[in-house]
Amino acid sequence: MWAFIKKEFLYIFRDYRTMLILFGMPLVMVMLFGFAITNDINNAHIAILDNSKDVVTREITRKLLSSHYFILDRYLKSDKEIKPAFRKGEIKEVVVFEKDFAKKIKTEGKAHVQLILDASDPNTANILYSYTSGIINTYVFRKLAREGGIPLRVNIQNTMLYNKELKSVYMFVPGIITVILMLVSAMMTSISITREKELGTMEALLVSPVKPGIIILGKVIPYVVLSFINLIVILVLSTFVFGMPINGSVALLLGESLLFLFMSLSLGILISTVSKTQQQAMMLSMFALMLPTILLSGFIFPIENMPVVLKLLSDIMPGKWFIIIIKNIMLKGIGITYFWKETLIILFMTITFVALSIKRFSIRLE
Repeated sequence: MWAFIKKEFLYIFRDYRTMLILFGMPLVMVMLFGFAITNDINNAHIAILDNSKDVVTREITRKLLSSHYFILDRYLKSDKEIKPAFRKGEIKEVVVFEKDFAKKIKTEGKAHVQLILDASDPNTANILYSYTSGIINTYVFRKLAREGGIPLRVNIQNTMLYNKELKSVYMFVPGIITVILMLVSAMMTSISITREKELGTMEALLVSPVKPGIIILGKVIPYVVLSFINLIVILVLSTFVFGMPINGSVALLLGESLLFLFMSLSLGILISTVSKTQQQAMMLSMFALMLPTILLSGFIFPIENMPVVLKLLSDIMPGKWFIIIIKNIMLKGIGITYFWKETLIILFMTITFVALSIKRFSIRLE
């Protein structure tokens, strides 16, 4: 018995893949769950529209910015600058102080603040509203205490852009589209090609008169069709069942989805070139693509409060950029002029993965 136990331990310690699963994955998961999986918001970019510019509004602004929750992105000069700032995706919230704020506090005992939030992510919008209103109300209570109990009140009104009812489906649908396209395209493509290698039929195909590119296309095209059908089904269900709008161009949405689809397929092909078995291909797809896409793309958990290292990792996640594109088209109804950088990033990733895959296949043929 002890001989079998010793033998099994030796087998485990000699197999680096088993050691990676036993010790590497738990460590990575603990780090991700500890740092990434939190709904707390830090360093959210906001803008201030101060129509009063008095001592009280400046003091409230200072209180907001002295917390670790907010970073001042800019001061706005008029209401006309609010929507363009949200469309560019640069800010999460705008705090609007009414005219003669301090004067109304002094003479009438009340004043108004309007909080305008990007509710395409309803959880973040709710949390930011709670933080902002809490800081403003705390300031009012302290001012009330300082001034001997004079009744003071700040009426805080909120405006939720792009998702007035704060439906959570508006947040989940873009992420679900991203995960499904990534899962079907990358994982199934990598497993399909690796299966041919594992069975020994890929070598026979590569030495046949048919060009390698044609062989790969033959393996890939069915998954392009199936993934595109999945996309259409998800969009139809989200629109007609869950009531999610498509405020932008449907053609642009489908075009961007096809680009992401080809990127996922090229990534799946690249995974197949470095995997010897279907199990390896599945493990790589699951732990290198699917989990990071869910955790680090901003699909569920906000990126703003992640450590710098995880923020850098999120930048190399294709899903992060695609989710931004989908939200901009479906919820904000804006065109490619607002997200051309994200489109170029996905296009660059596609070209890179295709080039690496071709190089890997060329090495195999030599």
